[in-house]
Amino acid sequence: MKFLDQCKVYVRSGDGGGGAVSFRREKFIEYGGPDGGDGGRGGDVWIEAVEGLNTLIDYRYQQHFKAKTGTHGMGRNMHGAAGEDVVLKVPVGTQVLEEDQDTLIVDLDTAGARYLLAEGGNGGWGNDRFKGPVNRAPRHANPGLPGVERWVWLRLKLIADVGLVGLPNAGKSTFLAASSAAKPKIADYPFTTLSPNLGVVDLSPQERFVIADIPGLIEGASEGAGLGVRFLGHVERCAVLIHLVDGTQADIAGAYRQVREELRAYGHGLDEKPEIVALNKADALSEEDRRDLVVELGTAAGKAPLVISGVSGEGVRDMLRSAWALVRGERGELVGLDGADEGPAVATGVWKPDL
Repeated sequence: MKFLDQCKVYVRSGDGGGGAVSFRREKFIEYGGPDGGDGGRGGDVWIEAVEGLNTLIDYRYQQHFKAKTGTHGMGRNMHGAAGEDVVLKVPVGTQVLEEDQDTLIVDLDTAGARYLLAEGGNGGWGNDRFKGPVNRAPRHANPGLPGVERWVWLRLKLIADVGLVGLPNAGKSTFLAASSAAKPKIADYPFTTLSPNLGVVDLSPQERFVIADIPGLIEGASEGAGLGVRFLGHVERCAVLIHLVDGTQADIAGAYRQVREELRAYGHGLDEKPEIVALNKADALSEEDRRDLVVELGTAAGKAPLVISGVSGEGVRDMLRSAWALVRGERGELVGLDGADEGPAVATGVWKPDL
């Protein structure tokens, strides 16, 4: 299924039904009088976040959504039926923006969240509403009010706890496949990943979180180079970033700084999120190279990096537990080394296994 995370749609609520002009005429009834009914209300246009969706692909093939018009009123004081509503179902994490793509209307970040995009017009009153002691036989009724029409943008930002960042071919997809049941495309050339992938990490029945892999960043991505920074929006909601650095490349310190600079240029607080730095592809490095590269990368990052290999699985489990501890810390929870909750707190460091 093709991944689509941004689209423009047109919505229009239904017009209200018109009121009726009618008079009661029955045999043997001398005084009839007005009996025109009211028009029905126009249908509304709603948008709702539902589980089970992870792309906006449905809106690639249909961009216009119009609710039904209310039924007109009729004689014998019969009121028209309300028009049928239209509900746009979108993935959790979808933002709705005005046509300028800048003004946020609503952020549907929880399952079941609903928002009224366009309210239907009210139905018009029939002539029965206008009768009185002076005007006993009104011959006019109100038309229904028109509906509302607008263009809006839908932008999906995936809901994930941990986001993977790094240069192309840093091994992010391999790591995602090694740590979860996700099966992203993996190859030995840059930009194998062209759209974000989600995976669910199960450390135990009580320890589960979602990890997002986005296409790699290159120098100048914030200015549109490569795939640009379009997909960075999918890690804006992440509590923790895992920054993978390819240990087999020539300048690992420069690679780290390059990605950090793109995160800073993108903004939205990505460069301020808690970060775990990992030296990847350790299976292709000798012990001596590992020691030298850990020192070099640690100096550039200002923190000791973890050494992992998505291919062999080395260090993957420990890094996932480190990420889980930081996620819990960002949520205001703290997990002790024995696995027991110790109440709300802020995580002060990375979880380390017992020696």
